[in-house]
Amino acid sequence: MANTTRQELTDYCLRRLGFPVIEINVDDDQVNDRIDDAIQFWQEYHFDGSEKVYIKHKLTGSALKLSAALADNFTVGETLTGATSGATARVVSVSTDTITVDNVNSTFSNSESITGSLSVFTASLSSTNAFVKGDLENGYIPISSNILGVTRMFKFGGIGAGTSSDGLFDVDYQFALQDMYNLLSADLTYYAQVKTHMNLLESLFVNDRSIRFNRKTDRMYIDTNMDTTFNVGDYIIAEGMALVSGADYAEVYDDLFLKKYATALIKRQWGENMKKFAGIQMPGGVTLNGVEIYQEAVTEINAIEDEMQLRYELPPAFIVG
Repeated sequence: MANTTRQELTDYCLRRLGFPVIEINVDDDQVNDRIDDAIQFWQEYHFDGSEKVYIKHKLTGSALKLSAALADNFTVGETLTGATSGATARVVSVSTDTITVDNVNSTFSNSESITGSLSVFTASLSSTNAFVKGDLENGYIPISSNILGVTRMFKFGGIGAGTSSDGLFDVDYQFALQDMYNLLSADLTYYAQVKTHMNLLESLFVNDRSIRFNRKTDRMYIDTNMDTTFNVGDYIIAEGMALVSGADYAEVYDDLFLKKYATALIKRQWGENMKKFAGIQMPGGVTLNGVEIYQEAVTEINAIEDEMQLRYELPPAFIVG
């Protein structure tokens, strides 16, 4: 019977070790820890443990929180200036007691007064958490903790399309709109040559955006001037690898490698628990030998991990050029 839950995987591993015929001297918390270790190892190294995903994130602006619901008195597009800090920012949108801003040049202070350049309206900021940085000021976007790695960030728009245009002025779009029908009766040689040349120019002059990602921080930094490159509400699209979770896909718990590896880890834990009783003779002449159980488990784990590298782990991607 296939395992479809974590508990079924746990029961399967214990049965492989002899339960209920043999008492397995491992605490429930220790079993859960070893199952966690097995799943983590499987996710990070097995080719079925992760999958390619596309990450979508809508960029947020910084937020100024007022002490009263007076945000509607400010004008979208005007510049706000803090009376105490001297910080300035441009109004993107207003909502009740919160103002969304970009182009922030400094940090606003709690309880200080802000004045609009066009509305000439003055209001006081909240006494706590008056200024919260958004994605544009932070220079990074938050990434879900299930993301194993981010491989690239998409930059829309072909050569000549500018930094953010991917609409009517895209070269590929214009070609498809105006000239694609000509290829039905024409030679493709010239098109192939031009397309190859355009790809070369794009690789030389319009490179992908430089990004930095560390899965322990759950942040993807974009090495550019965020305020001048993007606008509040723009979408960031990135390509990455996400961990495959048993909570989403029940077939994870029936993976052949995972079952074998989890069983070996529990067996090693069993041996570690029993090592301190080595040589003790039980009633009936039975002698406990936790050391042998431990050594057998270590040998099995080493063999399984070697098998992972040889059969189940994807080869490293080579960097060419």
